[in-house]
Amino acid sequence: MTLLTFTLILFLGAFLAGFIGSLSGLGGGIIIIPLLTVFLNVDIHYAIGTALVAVIATSSGSAAAYVKEGITNMRLGIFLEIATTAGAVVGALLSTVAPTSLLAVIFGLTLIFTSINSLRKKEEHLVLQSSSLAEKLRLPSTYPAADGTRVAYGTKNVVGGFSMMGIAGMMSGLLGIGSGAFKVIAMDNIMKIPFKVSTTTSNFMMGVTAMASSVIYIQKGYIEPSICMPVVVGVLIGAMTGAKVLVKANTKKLRLFFAILILFLAANMIYNGLNGKI
Repeated sequence: MTLLTFTLILFLGAFLAGFIGSLSGLGGGIIIIPLLTVFLNVDIHYAIGTALVAVIATSSGSAAAYVKEGITNMRLGIFLEIATTAGAVVGALLSTVAPTSLLAVIFGLTLIFTSINSLRKKEEHLVLQSSSLAEKLRLPSTYPAADGTRVAYGTKNVVGGFSMMGIAGMMSGLLGIGSGAFKVIAMDNIMKIPFKVSTTTSNFMMGVTAMASSVIYIQKGYIEPSICMPVVVGVLIGAMTGAKVLVKANTKKLRLFFAILILFLAANMIYNGLNGKI
C-alpha cells in the first residue's frame, strides 16, 4: 500500500468515525482505533495516540459552543479534571507497558459497555438540595431552558463522582477514548446532575483529559504526525457533517444501528486480541 492510498483510507475512515461519533454521541475514537489496528495493521499504541489527538481536536471545537451557550458547568468541570487528569496519566503509563493483546481485549469490553450504555434510557435529574461539600465547593449552578429562563440544580455525592472520574480518566489514558460514558455516569447517576449539563461538561473535560495522557504518548514516540493529520481533519469534517444530519435524523434508530456496529467492532477487537493478532 502506497503512502497516498494509506492517507486517503485513513482520511475516509476518520470522516466516517467523526460522522458516526457526532450522530451517536459516542465519540470517534471508538471507530478510529479498530480502523487503525484491525484494518490497517497499525500498532495499537500509535492508534491510541492518534485517537487522543482526535479527541482533543473534536472536544475543543464543540466544547466552546456549549460554554458560550452557558450549559457547561465550568467550575464543576475544572474540579473533576483533577481526578480525570491524574487518572489519565496513570492510564497512559500503564498502556505503554501493557501487552497489546490485553489492551485490545479491554478496549473491546469497554466498547460493549459504551454501546449498551448508549441505549439506556436517560433519566433527567433535578436535585435542588445539594450536599454540604458541594455547597462549600460552589458546584451547584444553572442552565438555560428552552424558554430562555435559567433552571437551578444541585449536586450530590461529590466524593463518589470524583472517584468515578478518576476511573474515567484512567480508561481514557489507557485506551485513547474520551470515556464520555464513564464521565456521564459519574455526573448523571452518582452526582445527580441534569443530563444536558453532564454531557456538555463531559465534552468540555474530554480535551483536557486527553491532553494529559497524550503527553506520555508523545514522550514515548507514539504520536505520529503522518497518521494524526488526516485523522484529525477527517474527524472534524465528519463531525460537522454529522451535526447537520442529526437535526433531521431519527436519533433512536441511529443509536440502535450504531450500537450494533460498535458491538461488531468490539467482538472483532476481542477476537483479534485473544488470538494475538493485535
